[in-house]
Amino acid sequence: MKTQEQAQQDRQQGRERERPRVVLGVSGGIAAYKACELLRRLTESGHDVRVVPTAASLHFIGEATWSALSGNPASTEVWESVHEVPHVRIGQSADLVVVAPATADLLAKAAHGLADDLLTNTLLTARCPVIFAPAMHTEMWEHPATQENVATLRRRGAVVIEPAVGRLTGVDTGKGRFPDPVEIFDLCRRVLARGRAALTQDLAGRRVVVTAGGTREPLDPVRYLGNRSSGKQGYALAAIAAARGARVTLIAGNTELPDPAGVDVVPVGTARQLREAVLKAAVDADAVVMAAAVADFRPAVYMTGKIKKIDGEEPEPVTLVRNPDILAELSADRLRPGQVIVGFAAETDDVLANGRAKLARKGCDLLVVNEVGEHKAFGADRNEAVILATDGTETPVPFGPKEALAETLWDLVAPRLTDRPA
Repeated sequence: MKTQEQAQQDRQQGRERERPRVVLGVSGGIAAYKACELLRRLTESGHDVRVVPTAASLHFIGEATWSALSGNPASTEVWESVHEVPHVRIGQSADLVVVAPATADLLAKAAHGLADDLLTNTLLTARCPVIFAPAMHTEMWEHPATQENVATLRRRGAVVIEPAVGRLTGVDTGKGRFPDPVEIFDLCRRVLARGRAALTQDLAGRRVVVTAGGTREPLDPVRYLGNRSSGKQGYALAAIAAARGARVTLIAGNTELPDPAGVDVVPVGTARQLREAVLKAAVDADAVVMAAAVADFRPAVYMTGKIKKIDGEEPEPVTLVRNPDILAELSADRLRPGQVIVGFAAETDDVLANGRAKLARKGCDLLVVNEVGEHKAFGADRNEAVILATDGTETPVPFGPKEALAETLWDLVAPRLTDRPA
């Protein structure tokens, strides 16, 4: 018979086994201090985190800080606690390894299989998804050696986040800034949610373009024609694609959402600006997902001065003209052989009938059809839809988080890319 104390220990061990095990690798860059925020979010959301810093990173954040914040010992050495074989066991038992920040040196070692400390040994023994969040100066990120190393890691299934653009060390500004820790955390959460499926990285090496938000067509300096789109569905699609290994360009119209980690964001305002950005980005894209709510019409005349209200007089009618049909244009003239085009149909009545007619009319490969209206789809965190395909199949997506719809859509897109070279 087990004693009460033994039974309690068994229950505690069971609870610990249920907690996702995350290894947070920290390499030697000034952005190491930002990893503390990532660690806090991981631990507070119930993950069991083991921090493995490099020796160089300890010049920025000490070992005691990592141990205190994680509740687990932090070590750089393969020679500590040798009886536990840490250089093998840490990687073997992990559900996720995330290296944040990842320096150019660390990326080079990982790409070439070097193992001269505990972190690089852990990367070699890990059989779970691995995420790298690079942070370095622009010149280092853009150097051909770094780009080759990143490409190698991505081919092997690792998620290498695109660094952000902004202020770097000193007075320098450019691409290489550490991504927002909140966005890295969200990416970690999505990769963990996919479990073993994340190892396949079915979009690795693919370039995808996603549009999001709503366009605004100016009437005068203070007024515009717009819609209720928040961009949440498009942003979810971009974030999920990045988590599945894709290089993502997100063309965003008038949103207030933070940039997803690892995604290149191109802001636009009007339908014509969105068209120009899409056609430019789609030249080398494997898939284009048109999730933005693009205005069908725009005012024929833009008034350079504010339209005044004059007592006793009715305003002049506003004449509208058609905007370009970007989805039909992309579908008719694929900018890359085998390109997969996905459209969205926001309908208010006869949803499926109108959706089927739009699929045939637009000529895209897949069409996501959902019912919209006040408190429906636009601005909400949850959505439901039916995804129509040109082969006649219909895939219903039940009411749930917009990330779930994004996962289902990429599940349908990925097989359509299997016969196309990355």
